[in-house]
Amino acid sequence: MLSYRHSFHAGNHADVLKHIVQSLILNALQQKETPFVYHDTHSGVGRYDLTHEWSEKTGEYKQGIGRLWQQADTPVEIDSYLGAVKALNQGDELRYYPGSPRIAHAHLRAQDRMVLSELHPSDYPLLEQEFSRDRQVAIYKQDGFARLKASLPPKERRGLVLIDPPYELAKEYRDVVQAIAQSHKRWSTGIYAIWYPVVNRCDIEDMLDGLANLGIRKILQIELGVAPDTNQRGMTASGMIVINPPWKLESEMQTILPFLKQAIAPATGHFKVEWVVPE
Repeated sequence: MLSYRHSFHAGNHADVLKHIVQSLILNALQQKETPFVYHDTHSGVGRYDLTHEWSEKTGEYKQGIGRLWQQADTPVEIDSYLGAVKALNQGDELRYYPGSPRIAHAHLRAQDRMVLSELHPSDYPLLEQEFSRDRQVAIYKQDGFARLKASLPPKERRGLVLIDPPYELAKEYRDVVQAIAQSHKRWSTGIYAIWYPVVNRCDIEDMLDGLANLGIRKILQIELGVAPDTNQRGMTASGMIVINPPWKLESEMQTILPFLKQAIAPATGHFKVEWVVPE
């Protein structure tokens, strides 16, 4: 079980991985002129102030985006991700970090749109304020899985669903599998990206088994660890499970992950890119 209020963890190693994968998928969707939809089931507040006492209390961003912020010779594959971060900041000062809705918004074109869900009573007003009067963005104070079910299939034939629950309850791993089972029946051609924390490796293995047993093809797992698995409390790694990934995503992450390991956890880190279910 993981107690997860994202303001404490914004910009950490898990965010870096998640948002790089998100950016690469959105880059791929941009390659065709036809519109796409971005759907975020657990949106958070949109942007995070890294000078806030919650961020400073943990300092996790210093071992995440802080390791990349001033680094030279970063892979070109992460340019759009870093560009979305830099767009919120002035000059060399790193103060704000974009949540997944703000990362997505940086990749929208005029013909694209976003659907955001946030149920937390403190986070929802901040999210609404972040995208006030933006006609490309629809925001719902609603359970993310319920909103996803109601929104599929979208009018667009293309798009990305980001599923990023807090995993505060063990049942949320099963909820993810159930949500994919329902969603894929409604929209089998959509791209689904599931973020997960490695706190108890057994939970991840159970979720992967559940997804593999759905009969869905093309499921890719991407993981970055900063420490070996442990029985102690704490997140040692995180990953993304991508259903229907763009064809270049595997090779792009094989280029990016060695760089991230060296930049973030050179001595204790690990990474992997492998197919849970191949094409």
